[in-house]
Amino acid sequence: MYVTLSADYQSRTAVPSISRPCLSAREAQIKAGAYLFYEGDEVTWLYQVTSGVLRLTRLLENGRRQVIAFGYPGDVVGFPAAGCHHTDCDALVDTCLQPYRKSLLENGESDIELHGELLQAALSEISAMQDHFMMLGRKSAVEKVASFLNVLAGRVGRYENGIGKVDLPMRRADIADFLGLTTETVSRTLTQMRKSGIIEIENIHTVVILRPTALTSLAQGDED
Repeated sequence: MYVTLSADYQSRTAVPSISRPCLSAREAQIKAGAYLFYEGDEVTWLYQVTSGVLRLTRLLENGRRQVIAFGYPGDVVGFPAAGCHHTDCDALVDTCLQPYRKSLLENGESDIELHGELLQAALSEISAMQDHFMMLGRKSAVEKVASFLNVLAGRVGRYENGIGKVDLPMRRADIADFLGLTTETVSRTLTQMRKSGIIEIENIHTVVILRPTALTSLAQGDED
């Protein structure tokens, strides 16, 4: 999952559906805290998240960490760079995955339809990643955090009577490393939104969106 620049975030972040199951591999499970793969590992499998949340990270040369993306249900992770994984990947919560052999992406002769769906997922990831990088350079701290909550609300939010609820299985430090902010800035921004009546922080891992329209406005850079 990436945070994009688009105002029409729900359509731009829609996850391409892979409709055909992998006949050669059963669904895999990974426990919270376990690693699915490490940067530099040779890529043999791609994985579509069916439940749970993954975290993709890289360590910079100076030892600082960058969260590249979060893998939510529907997302495909593990696309190769020169045949290898270019990030570490671990599970934030217990996660179920549907594996697909890398060869299905490279050669569609055995299953043309599945090859096309995996290719479309890869192209969509590239497009979303480009938008995310643009967001990192162009949006303010408030706009970044609002965009993050907005995209999550569109993907996995639960709404009732116009009020949404979003689970945040990641730490504040993860959000900060994903958005190019400090942990203190993320916490301060969430507090500002709470004081403005836009959100309510139910607990460390749950945010209630009281005013979805106001949150969208913040994400788009409009004044509340």
